[in-house]
Amino acid sequence: QVQLVQSGGGLVQAGGSLSLDCAASARAFNRLALAWFRQAPGREREFVSAISRGGSTFYADSVKGRFTISRNNAKATVALQMNSLKPEDTAVYYCAAKSVILSYTPRQVLEYDYWGQGTQVTVSS
Repeated sequence: QVQLVQSGGGLVQAGGSLSLDCAASARAFNRLALAWFRQAPGREREFVSAISRGGSTFYADSVKGRFTISRNNAKATVALQMNSLKPEDTAVYYCAAKSVILSYTPRQVLEYDYWGQGTQVTVSS
């Protein structure tokens, strides 16, 4: 069983930056693929970014070049640094984890087994 506890987020003006953190209680954190998803009001939860066991990173086109995902296996944390934020980035952000084999890194909501509690990110125009 993996528990994910999120922190960070908040309110920022367009063009600003925010960071999100997610701490995992997992004995084998280095066996987890990790990801961030977001859900805006009235919309489905969507993929934002993922990082493989080995540190390979993946991004949705909408955030590429602006967001950076990172993991710290020693601290069992995953972070999302968000720069050049836009009003359309406003959503509840969720971290997710899945125990995987080798470098498999899912990017679909249904593939992840463990979820954080969600954190509101609001970008004002």
